Amino acid sequence: MKQSLSKNLADELNIDYARAVTAVMKAQLVAAVAKAAQKRGLTHEELARRSGLPRSAVTGILSGSLQKVTIDRVLRLVEAAGLVAEVKVKNVA
Repeated sequence: MKQSLSKNLADELNIDYARAVTAVMKAQLVAAVAKAAQKRGLTHEELARRSGLPRSAVTGILSGSLQKVTIDRVLRLVEAAGLVAEVKVKNVA
């Protein structure tokens, strides 16, 4: 059976599954924000203004510094980039 990216990460780093899911979610959301910002020509300054986050925080998040970043802050950037996030939950096979 194919393992999920989160399960692989949890096993590889010896961390609990919930922490791995959170890390994967944040990384996927930030990647989508970066792609949308580039496509729309949004600067870090503009994303900061739209999200209400400091520009330094936006720059840090978009450069991959996610360890102490909350999902709330990432979701504010998702909205600032003109995106909508959705969560999908499924049964274990």
